[in-house]
Amino acid sequence: MTPLYRLAIAAGLQIDWEDAAGKAQRVSDNSLRRILIALGHPAETDVDIERSLTAIEMPHGHDFITADVGESFSIPGDTGREIELELEDGYASPVSVSRTAQGLRIGPIMVPGYHRLHLGGRTITLAIAPERCPAISDFAPDRRAWGAAVQVPALRDEQPRAFGDFASLASSARAFASKGADAMAISPTHALFPADPSRFSPYAPSSRLFHNILFGDPALAGGEIPPTVGGDLIDWEAAVPERLAALRTAFAGRSEAIGRAVFDYRKRSGRALERHATFDALHTHFFAQGSRGWQDWPSAYHDPDGEAVAAFARDHAHEIDFYAFAQWLAEESLQRAQSSARDAGMAIGLISDLAVGMDGGGSHAWSRPEDLLTGLSIGAPPDPLGPQGQDWGIAGFAPDALRRTGFRGFIDTLRAAIGSTGGIRIDHVLGLSRLWVVPHGARSAEGAYLTMPLDDMLRLIALEATRANAIVIGEDLGTVPEGLRPKLARRGLMGMRVLWFERDEDGAFLAPDRWQADAVAMTGTHDTPTAAGWWQGRDIDWRDKLGATQADSAKAREDRADERDRLWQAFSDADIAEGSEPEPTDGAVVANAALAFVGATPCKLAIVPLEDVAALVEQPNLPGTTDEHPNWRRRAPQPAAMLLNRPDIAARVERLNKERRT
Repeated sequence: MTPLYRLAIAAGLQIDWEDAAGKAQRVSDNSLRRILIALGHPAETDVDIERSLTAIEMPHGHDFITADVGESFSIPGDTGREIELELEDGYASPVSVSRTAQGLRIGPIMVPGYHRLHLGGRTITLAIAPERCPAISDFAPDRRAWGAAVQVPALRDEQPRAFGDFASLASSARAFASKGADAMAISPTHALFPADPSRFSPYAPSSRLFHNILFGDPALAGGEIPPTVGGDLIDWEAAVPERLAALRTAFAGRSEAIGRAVFDYRKRSGRALERHATFDALHTHFFAQGSRGWQDWPSAYHDPDGEAVAAFARDHAHEIDFYAFAQWLAEESLQRAQSSARDAGMAIGLISDLAVGMDGGGSHAWSRPEDLLTGLSIGAPPDPLGPQGQDWGIAGFAPDALRRTGFRGFIDTLRAAIGSTGGIRIDHVLGLSRLWVVPHGARSAEGAYLTMPLDDMLRLIALEATRANAIVIGEDLGTVPEGLRPKLARRGLMGMRVLWFERDEDGAFLAPDRWQADAVAMTGTHDTPTAAGWWQGRDIDWRDKLGATQADSAKAREDRADERDRLWQAFSDADIAEGSEPEPTDGAVVANAALAFVGATPCKLAIVPLEDVAALVEQPNLPGTTDEHPNWRRRAPQPAAMLLNRPDIAARVERLNKERRT
């Protein structure tokens, strides 16, 4: 093995990997060198490599260890003679200890939580995890539950608004609860860039530690949103300034009681909130001068602890106060939406969505750069859906930084996502095992897989989910590393089983009784065609618009005709549908059958997108596009209560309820 390969493996890079077709691939030496350098391991010369290897292999005593409740674990190295276990509640607890040649063997700790092990002059934090996350049966023990999936901005209210917010979410949750739903999965609510209306994708946030302030309900602070007649598509360029104006009006007219509530919130949230509010104020200031991310600011403002930032904060205290207020309002509004869902009868309530990464020019990367990979973007290797690979242009956690910081950023991110909801969906959960990282400026195919501390992260997910009493769903679609799904299942993370992908080896759709019971059944996701749209071939229409060749289009439509035969046969075999196959334009009949089909599976939870509940043709997002398709701009045709009371939709939902209860 070459020294370069030794260094790459020691740094957690996978030299050899298998593509989506099962073909063996090897990362080039040039790519390995570029990625290693970005990870902080010089590798340009043999001398560089030897020095980097020595640094990596040097023992590092981390003061944060994860372990499982009821199981012993080891602490390497010379750890002193005086040993005391202090539980999270402050009480001392006996602990059995044995010494080995490698260090200490600590006996089982039976209480989950964040405890402290005092070893002479050294203190180690122990994150002791429960066996698994809360299960659906903990919330709905007597039934197979179902819920809806919604894009928050797509929701409508009785009062016309330019886009949906947490008030819209609360009313929609009540409407779905009244029809038997136990959950509502929502699009990511992470903080974006308020000054830049063009950045509205929920999967490229400024920070996952805070919320999108545009979703806050000004009425909770005595304000209001002027009625806006919106069309079928959200005009973000016009809508964002209008909503910010409404938030500023609410801020200006806030009562003393609201002021005290915001003060208490800022005190609880501490330095993290102050930095985020300061970032938003700085971003607004420099965006007006043409800057996009913090890297475009004058260098004096790159350091959040520097004097230039401190002076800005003093001079713009009122602006920072506004952004802190807006964060309080968003958090309070989301909590109200969750309360509305639970009070209306939902067993679980809202299920938040945790995006896989964040914008490298955003708040988290500016305020806590020590948490993140630098010089590398997260993406995906080449596969049939993306022959050139994908570079998502977002940053993620660095594995070395996670260990060095006691997983602080990861824990804070989990708490921000779960704190106001009854569950969490982790986007691209495969990233807990490995991330495809691409050097800045390189082609996506020139990336490599970087191994992540999977076991540690799974323990922390189980611990935080248990403390929040929340279910966990992992988006495990795509090229799944061998052995990952069993590990997720043992921890109680439910995978996603989507109608379009549940096939046997011959390509036939799996019968409902063959679906995996401990996963979530879905008719589709925000990235797949809707049931009605797939039946009609709307996704093929879009490919035609985007430049598919005539031959490719003809082949796609021929294949789709065959696929329609297969799907209708599966519906008929399951006694979900009867009669002859509907015409391609009759998507509502297919939506009826699709909801009933996933409802008939043994999955403990079924989630159906609002688009399929309403038999809509267009999907919220078309992967691989930016401006070519109106991603994240589509509105629901009516408020949820009105939709669900329409006879055709009410019958569709009632059929789903019947399948779930039998």
